[in-house]
Amino acid sequence: MGDHRSGNGQNVNGKAAAAGPMYKIQLDNFAKRLKTLYTHWNDHRNDLWGSSDVLAIAAPPNSEDLRYLKSSALNMWLLGYEFPETIMVFMKRQIHFLCSQKKADVLRPVERTAKEAVGAEVVIHVKARSDDGTALMEAIFSAIRSLSKADGQEVPVVGYIAREAPEGKLLETWGEKLKAADFQLNDVTNGLSELFAVKDDAELLNVKKAAHLTANVLKNYVVPKLENVIDEEKKVTHSLLMDETEKAILDPSRAKVKLKVDSIDICYPPIFQSGGEFDLRPSAASNEELLYYDSASVIICAVGSRYNSYCSNCARTFLIDANPLQSKAYEVLLKAHEAAVSMLKPGNKLNAAYEAAFSVVEKDAPELLPNLTKSAGTGMGLEFRESGLNINAKNERIVKENMVFNVSLGFQNLQNQTNNPKNQNFSMLLADTVIVGKEKSDVATHMSSKAVKDVAYSFNEDEEEEERPKAKPEANGADPIMSKTTLRSDNQESKEELRRQHQAELARQKNEETARRLAGGRSGTGDNRNAAKTSTDLVAYKSVNDLPPPRDSMIQVDQKNEAVLLPIYGSIVPFHVATIRTVSSQQDTNRNCYVRIIFNVPGTPFNPHDSNTSKFQGAIYLKEVAFRSKDSRHISEVVQQIKTLRRQVMARESERAERATLVTQEKLQLAGNRMKPIKLSDLWIRPAFGGRGRKLPGTLEAHVNGFRYSTTRQDERVDIMFGNIKHAFFQPAEKEMITILHFHLHNHIMVGNRKTKDVQFYVEVMDVVQTLGGGKRSAYDPDEIEEEQRERDRKNKINMDFQNFVNRVNDLWSQPHFGGLDLEFDQPLRELGFHGVPYKASAFIVPTSTCLVELIETPFLVVTLSEIEIVNLERVGLGQKNFDMTIVFKDFKRDVLRIDSIPSTSLDGIKEWLDTTDIKYYESRLNLNWRQILKTITDDPQSFIDDGGWEFLNLEVSDSDSEKSEESDQGYEPSDAQSESDSEEEASDSESLVESEEDDDQDSEEESEEEKGKTWEELEREASNADREKGDESDSEEERKRRKMKAFGKGRAGPSSGLPKRAKMR
Repeated sequence: MGDHRSGNGQNVNGKAAAAGPMYKIQLDNFAKRLKTLYTHWNDHRNDLWGSSDVLAIAAPPNSEDLRYLKSSALNMWLLGYEFPETIMVFMKRQIHFLCSQKKADVLRPVERTAKEAVGAEVVIHVKARSDDGTALMEAIFSAIRSLSKADGQEVPVVGYIAREAPEGKLLETWGEKLKAADFQLNDVTNGLSELFAVKDDAELLNVKKAAHLTANVLKNYVVPKLENVIDEEKKVTHSLLMDETEKAILDPSRAKVKLKVDSIDICYPPIFQSGGEFDLRPSAASNEELLYYDSASVIICAVGSRYNSYCSNCARTFLIDANPLQSKAYEVLLKAHEAAVSMLKPGNKLNAAYEAAFSVVEKDAPELLPNLTKSAGTGMGLEFRESGLNINAKNERIVKENMVFNVSLGFQNLQNQTNNPKNQNFSMLLADTVIVGKEKSDVATHMSSKAVKDVAYSFNEDEEEEERPKAKPEANGADPIMSKTTLRSDNQESKEELRRQHQAELARQKNEETARRLAGGRSGTGDNRNAAKTSTDLVAYKSVNDLPPPRDSMIQVDQKNEAVLLPIYGSIVPFHVATIRTVSSQQDTNRNCYVRIIFNVPGTPFNPHDSNTSKFQGAIYLKEVAFRSKDSRHISEVVQQIKTLRRQVMARESERAERATLVTQEKLQLAGNRMKPIKLSDLWIRPAFGGRGRKLPGTLEAHVNGFRYSTTRQDERVDIMFGNIKHAFFQPAEKEMITILHFHLHNHIMVGNRKTKDVQFYVEVMDVVQTLGGGKRSAYDPDEIEEEQRERDRKNKINMDFQNFVNRVNDLWSQPHFGGLDLEFDQPLRELGFHGVPYKASAFIVPTSTCLVELIETPFLVVTLSEIEIVNLERVGLGQKNFDMTIVFKDFKRDVLRIDSIPSTSLDGIKEWLDTTDIKYYESRLNLNWRQILKTITDDPQSFIDDGGWEFLNLEVSDSDSEKSEESDQGYEPSDAQSESDSEEEASDSESLVESEEDDDQDSEEESEEEKGKTWEELEREASNADREKGDESDSEEERKRRKMKAFGKGRAGPSSGLPKRAKMR
């Protein structure tokens, strides 16, 4: 709990002081405490202050280490701030300060106050930056000699803090000159300790605020965190818990505490200990070992925080499935701790508190006396450990009202009767911040309970009852019911070895499951990825009589009938706008304008009407027309009208086609008088409703059998049936800007004019606004601090509102008539998250208990873990900074999901997560052609099963067989023709991937296609490619097989079978 980082309070250094009046000494407080200092000095000059005539206190420069110094404490106590590299000399009639110019400016206001309070003149010696301060020090020494002679003393007695070694050039020079001067030097540490021991009302208020924060961090953050880790059997290190708890202290809103953030700091880095390694000394630190929480384990947590530099401390011991020895030891320790606290009364000696604790242990458990700590705590305030106030058997200092103590008592190195080193040795510790009152002591950290019922956890009661009739508990932990943590601890095997064993078992189970599924034909063998889009017959005019009258051989656009009328050989010929693929215009040097219209023709790529061509097999199609005109304005209007009309028609037809494929849902039953709907207001929805109007927030209501989201507009309404919800997620805003409720559905629904399976409701927790032209604001600006506090309050309120809504809906879903739906809001586990590129942009992907999700960026990613067949980690090793993750689904007709560019630092965490969720994973050095692999499997599932299933992906097996296939590999050298064929197949793969993107991607591609026509060279190249495809059809069966296996060779395939164990990769 010791000395690791930064100094006390706010430092008045050069840069800070330059900010102006932000550092303002409270003169009333200064006057009161200066009087107290001089009174205490006069009253106890001989017994505590070393008969000193002068007090010389030198504060060291700033340090990155956390340390507690008497000189810094005096700065804080007297002036309210730290003054680094400042020398203070107190005499009966003068007070001297030696410091920089900017600190001198802050100190100027105390000159008058000191004169009025104690009759002392304040002399400020300003040291220039280039000056070593020697001359100024000599001036101070001359003043000391002069005042001593005036008082009739030839040798002045100067008191200083002997234990503080001088730091920095200024203080080293001061120390040398002070020792060289003709002064008698005495230590005044005891006087300062006694001066700080009894707190005034302002100090006690700071201690209480610090203790309130400490206790609530333990109660509202640490304990729930530990319970979650243990309940879900997560792997978390002590150091990670330390870091997260420190963040909770520095951001008190996470512990549900409202205090000024700029007044808060830690006393020491939070301490977490478990797994047989315990250190009850105040200088202990959290190590890198995993938190150990198996049966008969002990977890010690210690948290200390400061408010306005005043310290508080609280430590608790948690028992996991405690054995009788642990239970008895804790009960005795708790009783002894309470006895020590009860003896801290005004007039009692400090050793009486320790003797009371000692007596309890001696009476109730004398065998534990050798393990009892030799101290029951120390005094506490501006320093974490105030010297001279140790609570031990020898200290006879008298306890006084308004003293503050850190009462810390423990048992060190107790022994369990077990061979498991993780719980063979254990310790216990209890600590509280105690304020001495008039009649009894007040435990300021009482909010964090230390009662047995609140610190003792039992997780294995049911398992123990089941295991007793089966077998006796063995140290090797072979029982499959036992957790993985138990296996790790009992066998003492490495994490990697256990993971390898578990993955081997998963591989066996997965291959058996896949074989059964393929044998049953449930995976399907067809491939419907490129199914053609169907469309209804589009008719512009039912008869010739409906045509509008011609207008001087001009191109006309009939908006009502959605037709374009073109003058061809003197006649007006109508074309439905949906038959037009692109339209463009250009102008030559003679100011002639040309309009080029390209139509949809069967056989061309991205033709949406191929399904209708079978009705008119003998028809002749017009591929392209061009018109010339002198009227450039008319040409521009026509082109714009055609494009606008075509876009409207295509959007309408697309929406109609999407609605035709929707599954009919049940109707929403609105909540009646008996059941009021559960509401959450001011939400935004994604995907957003269409339309050009201003977007409006809406309200989400939970009714009898579903949710309804609606805005003030009547046409903006979405119903989500409970029966259609596959997964529900609640993601509170932590590092993100939004709090989210997300629903992943079984079947598509329409939101506005978009068909979607993912519907999200969110609220922005803070405004994304940056003041333009404003300079950088100070961290101590009151307006800035107030604004940050408002943002934190808003975020906490929104998260709490969402949490209440989620809890009420979970209670609704837990009713018996919803039992078959198995619905519950899932929450992403941020600590298991990793960065990757699932679509086009990098995102933070987070696992939940049932899914792998990314809910911030669109398109959303929701992968159900139970639908995953295997995961292949690609581009692993070879010094790569990133790797890719390929997720293969149990439905082989479904495209694999690729998550690219995952940092290699996340590899071990992902492998551990996959292993704990019972997902089989493989590793490969290259990316594989998964579409061809899955097609080969579905074409010949029996060969896949006979060749060992997925084990062809196992690098260890492949490497062992690589020598056998070396000769055949050496003879494989692809020709140019083969490379060209491969590139064509890669192109076709990429086309299918493009077609499987979101609908908005398709629309954007079609719009980009319609903006430009193809040149004659491109059309000729398409024709030659088509001829080549026809030639391929006439190839022999053997030739087609050769090309097929060659394409598969890009992954891992070879010529011998459908799935060989090793093949060359290109």
